[in-house]
Amino acid sequence: MSLLSVSDLATIDRFVQTRRDRAATRNAYKAALRDFLRFVRAHADDDLVSTPVLRLWLKSSARQTTLKTVHTYARHVDRFLQWRQDRGEIPCNPFSELRRCYELRTVGPIVDALLVADYRGALEKLRPTPPFASFLGPQMQAHVAMKRALGNRYESEEEEFLQFDRFLQMRADLTGMPVHKLVEAYSQSKKGITGALRAHECGRRLSIALHRLDPTVPLLPVDRRLRRDVIERQRRPYVYSETQIRKLMEAARTFPSPQAPWRPLMLYTMVVLTYCAGLRIGELVRLTLADVHLDDDSIEIRESKFFKSRRLPLTPTVMQVLKDYLAARDGVGAPHTAQSGLFWNPGLGKQYSYPAVSDNLANVIRRAGFKPLSGNVGPRVHDLRHSFVLHRMRDWYRRGINPQALLPYLASYLGHKNISSTLSYLTQTQELKEIACERFRLSGARAVGIAEVQP
Repeated sequence: MSLLSVSDLATIDRFVQTRRDRAATRNAYKAALRDFLRFVRAHADDDLVSTPVLRLWLKSSARQTTLKTVHTYARHVDRFLQWRQDRGEIPCNPFSELRRCYELRTVGPIVDALLVADYRGALEKLRPTPPFASFLGPQMQAHVAMKRALGNRYESEEEEFLQFDRFLQMRADLTGMPVHKLVEAYSQSKKGITGALRAHECGRRLSIALHRLDPTVPLLPVDRRLRRDVIERQRRPYVYSETQIRKLMEAARTFPSPQAPWRPLMLYTMVVLTYCAGLRIGELVRLTLADVHLDDDSIEIRESKFFKSRRLPLTPTVMQVLKDYLAARDGVGAPHTAQSGLFWNPGLGKQYSYPAVSDNLANVIRRAGFKPLSGNVGPRVHDLRHSFVLHRMRDWYRRGINPQALLPYLASYLGHKNISSTLSYLTQTQELKEIACERFRLSGARAVGIAEVQP
């Protein structure tokens, strides 16, 4: 392996200094870029990075480490080469050229394509197709436009239609075939039963759209067995106990963050709002200073799911936590404009993104000992919202309140479009069943005129 010159090492150091990362991340950058430049010196005659050299490096890295690590190295190299191109040190960044050619925002699909034997064919599969250009594309597009005219967002449904349209464009042999045959072929191209179910649901929506235009087109049903299998494989909601909630809050309050002393209080505030107000992660992320109303102890949730906005009253203890966080936020120089994000990252100079908030809260759950150190297993952040609903129901039962009478209010507080959405949160727990059974027992005792019945 070739040795790097002093100039190469200095170039890497200058690039790493432009990154606003932790020390460990900067060291990882340096190690990856040094190995990359050594490989280029050994395999490129003019020291220029071309696509063939890039492919050789990716294949060499894939033999030595995992695919996930290769993707991480590729992102490091892409940023490094783009930095050098912007400074005029190299004529082009091959990653950037490939992204521009195939209209991609990330290098992940490019890495996967360059690692296969027929990489040119794999790259061509990444080339975007024109939207709704298949033989059924106009009908899909008209159906999406109609749904949006009726006030529906229809974003995920449109995305599924676009994927189905892309599939039909790539399978010219399916042109003119009946819809059920198209859906069957599309579902077979999907990986796993969840993808197959989405294909069936997309076919159902398409058959409805075509049936409106031609009543002879049959309405396709969704495979009930497939839907049941998907539901059975879904992760069950995890209901935190009150003791676990306190432990979770303590883990957030004491989260180790020597370079950002304000972060533990921020994470603690996030956990408190997620649990005590039953917020979704997206609602937490979109909160701005204008959404916090200190005069009446409430927060505003704007244009959330189902186009619903709502103002949520909070208890004095929750508002005190929020006030303490706002004071700490002012201390780190965060902006005071009304539309600036409530949860602000001084290091990056912008509000926290959805992935950042989700990852930070997941790390709090791991630190509390409720979730393994890796993997998509164990309690989720969204389970705090489930726990909020279950604990509210439990408290109503304990106080002798009829929950059915208050469910509409709970649905409004949660931002649901109807009570049915709220009922999906009502996971049966042993504690809730015992309280409900005891309430029924006492009600039955009063009905037969018995003053008290021993359980």
